[in-house]
Amino acid sequence: MKPTLLILAAGMGSRYGGIKQIEPVGTNGEIILEYSIFDAIRAGFGKVVFVIRRDIKDDFDKHVLPRFSDRIPCEYVFQEMDDLPAGFSVPEDRSKPWGTAHAVLAARDVLKEPFAVINADDFYGKDAYRVMGEFLASRNGTDREYAMVGYQLMKTVSENGTVSRGICQVDEQGCLTGMTEHTKLEKKSGHVLSHLDDGSSKRFTGDEAVSMNLFGFTPAVLPRMQEMFASFLRSTGPDLKSEFYIPTVANDAVNSGDASMKVLRSSAEWFGITYQEDRPGVVSSIQALVESGEYPESLWA
Repeated sequence: MKPTLLILAAGMGSRYGGIKQIEPVGTNGEIILEYSIFDAIRAGFGKVVFVIRRDIKDDFDKHVLPRFSDRIPCEYVFQEMDDLPAGFSVPEDRSKPWGTAHAVLAARDVLKEPFAVINADDFYGKDAYRVMGEFLASRNGTDREYAMVGYQLMKTVSENGTVSRGICQVDEQGCLTGMTEHTKLEKKSGHVLSHLDDGSSKRFTGDEAVSMNLFGFTPAVLPRMQEMFASFLRSTGPDLKSEFYIPTVANDAVNSGDASMKVLRSSAEWFGITYQEDRPGVVSSIQALVESGEYPESLWA
């Protein structure tokens, strides 16, 4: 059974100042998610599902799909703010969707195979797809053994502002025991500082394993995710900025004993675009990978 690649691309890139998912970064005008799809194809993935907003569909139809839709089956689903369990409604002043786990639920009707979840604007590296593809290929639709690729915290923090990362705790068997979402992380004098909501801060060495939202699940996770979303809405839904994160689902799976989550080791280097100032570094990094032979100069030639 070939796994599916689920690409979360509904964000409009408010901090970046535009639709960062379609910013060209490659030597032939490729965008970041094209490299993700290229890596996924050679890692054995069999389908791509995009989670987008309806108001950027035309941009995807025009600028994205024509480049590779003949190489792998692709389809869209839409993350709608009013896609809620029965009995819930959108708060009057809410202006954004409900987060990454809600985005996964937007695809619940089309996810029939084990699947990997990624962000559209993150470059995860060839080896990350290899290890995740191998893991998912050995799963079936009812398995409750999941996985994530862990990256070194210091290598995932932007030079140009704060970022959000899920910092992991891992046991001796390489399985996740817990994950904490930190939403304002920045480099500071050789370490990483997290600015907390209460005004305090927490210091990290930078060597910690972090989630970059490269997770591997089977469809068995979806019913539990729906239950958790309803609980989330009951407890924090009225908060206009509250978000339902994938790491919350991962923590629940581990802490409840309902599932296990392997933290996969990879030699891949992550980089991504959070701010406009990040783009030149991404372009330079991809150019170096092309020159080293990791990618062809034109992905789809």
